[in-house]
Amino acid sequence: MEQNSGNSAPNEVAPPGVNINVPHSARIYDYWLGGKDNFAVDRAVGEAMIQAIPGMRYMAGENRKFVHRAARALVEKEGIRQFLDIGTGIPTRPNLHEVAQQIAPETRVVYVDNDPIVLVHARALMLSSAEGRSEYISADIRDPRSILTDEVLRETLDLTQPVGLTLIAILMLLADEDDPWATVAALRDAMPSGSCLAITHPTADFNPDEVGQAVAAATGAGMTLVARTQEAVARFFGDWELLEPGLVPVSAWRPDTPAADPKAAYYWAGVARKP
Repeated sequence: MEQNSGNSAPNEVAPPGVNINVPHSARIYDYWLGGKDNFAVDRAVGEAMIQAIPGMRYMAGENRKFVHRAARALVEKEGIRQFLDIGTGIPTRPNLHEVAQQIAPETRVVYVDNDPIVLVHARALMLSSAEGRSEYISADIRDPRSILTDEVLRETLDLTQPVGLTLIAILMLLADEDDPWATVAALRDAMPSGSCLAITHPTADFNPDEVGQAVAAATGAGMTLVARTQEAVARFFGDWELLEPGLVPVSAWRPDTPAADPKAAYYWAGVARKP
């Protein structure tokens, strides 16, 4: 998925297992959100994508706001008390478990990512309430079985009870030929009735030119980045029932205050419930 770009800056130091010559989506996202856990190669790709889409930082922020709104909705309206968040990224407060546990302190959350730098920060920052639990596992969404059979997940979550499965800006990293729809189906199938699936996914539906340039910048750096249509994103939900307002621009999903232009953030977003 990635290749060595040789763009590391002098004197950059990373935790063991982190290749500072290879751009990673979690660290690029961290850069857009104003974080410090990124390297020269991540900033280079991040800046190239900002050149293509000047509103990229705004879009990243809108994506995070959706996570908070969706977490609140699943806890308050759907009674969800446990979450599986795949493609966590570098922690940005408030984290999903903090939002959920503010409402229901007993909520349990398992975070999943495949970047070692995420693990370093997850252990330091993802501290649970006393009543709940927050855990992190290192795994890749392309191997859903490794996630579902992980001992920590099995100890933390009760897969006989409804789960909030969140796939936020992660499915774009899977190429069509890898059949991400089958990957998501395997995760959906493991969830019991009453579970909910929340997805955000970048799209070229709102601005093909800008998104096309951003995809070219990412792929030129050796990353996989796929923008998908509303129809293609809808397929990820299978036969689950989309909650209101359906699959909509990310800023239009139950906003706290209406966005002036919901299509200014080039993401589709939706939440669905398993019958």
